[in-house]
Amino acid sequence: MPLGTLDGTPPPFFRQGPSALSKLVFFSALALLLMVADLRFHVINPLRSVMATALYPVQWLALRPVVWGQGGSQYFESLSQSQSREAAAKYQLGLQSQRAQQVEQLTLENTRLRDLLEMRARINSPALAAQVLYEAADPYTRKVIIDKGALAAVTAGAPVLDEVGILGQVTRVYPMVSEVTLITDPNQAIPVLNVRTGVRGLAFGNATVASGTLELRYMDANVEMAAGDLLTTSGVDGIYPPGLQVGRVLKIERRPDSAFARITAQPVARLDGSLHVLVLQPLAGQVPAGVETDGRHWHVKKIEKGEIKLVGGGDVVGKVPSGLPAFRIPPISLDAFLQLLSAAVIIALVAFMESISMAKALAAQTKQRLDPNQELIGQGLANIVGSFF
Repeated sequence: MPLGTLDGTPPPFFRQGPSALSKLVFFSALALLLMVADLRFHVINPLRSVMATALYPVQWLALRPVVWGQGGSQYFESLSQSQSREAAAKYQLGLQSQRAQQVEQLTLENTRLRDLLEMRARINSPALAAQVLYEAADPYTRKVIIDKGALAAVTAGAPVLDEVGILGQVTRVYPMVSEVTLITDPNQAIPVLNVRTGVRGLAFGNATVASGTLELRYMDANVEMAAGDLLTTSGVDGIYPPGLQVGRVLKIERRPDSAFARITAQPVARLDGSLHVLVLQPLAGQVPAGVETDGRHWHVKKIEKGEIKLVGGGDVVGKVPSGLPAFRIPPISLDAFLQLLSAAVIIALVAFMESISMAKALAAQTKQRLDPNQELIGQGLANIVGSFF
């Protein structure tokens, strides 16, 4: 093919139009013109509205994952905040309930303390305020432990009362604490007086410990007494001051086959709820001002022809408790241990010397071998076991 017949023009792919610089200048000028025209004459607004309307569904679909993610995070955050607020509200409610209960308890204690102070002012007898620590664990007795003992001048036999009436009597005294037997204990008795009729009697704790009542024994079947009568201390025993409330008659059973009426009384004192009590000095231990005593205990021997014969001497043994002593753990305190240590060591040595001397005398007669160490161990174990009864 002849060379003249060939087309020398470049193919369309390699054709070059305007230069890049001329394109840049042209489009820059066009953009500037459009911006000025849009700013001055708003010529692009219709086109912008059409494009915004056309692109809105696309934008809405594209933003859905973002909106859902934000909504889910806000939901879980709101749920967590609500749970935290609920927990905080419950905690505050618990605190308020606890404070309300404490206020009620303090108000009740304040009222009882005021009544106790008023009763202390009415009683013409030395009194010591004490607090009930706990109730004795023995299920067959009714006893409580108070926080005053021999160091506070508490003596055995001292009456104990709350703001309402007689609670019991101190039956055992330790250096730091004391044991109080309640009036409903089966082994406790108290002389009483019927305020309405003036009839005197003796109230014992009911044999059924769980009943929490008193029983007036050895009263005639036709005794003048009715349910609801108030019983107070008569003061004839020389222990309880007269006029203190003891209980109210609960019921009276008059049986034709018995010469005595069965009278049950309900104590007025709060036997299960008293926290603060008063410990009085027994009347027998009180001496009027300006009166001197000879240091002896005088007792009525007999009354004959209008004369009272007295007999002096030591204390008269009262009622001996029947049965075996109950098992109880003695209170242990460092102060009591230090105070009793020296006396206990001396007593233990004297007792050991007595027993070992007697054992040696018997061993010499019977020709038996004596082991002092075994004797000492036996005495120590016996004393340790005996302290729990």
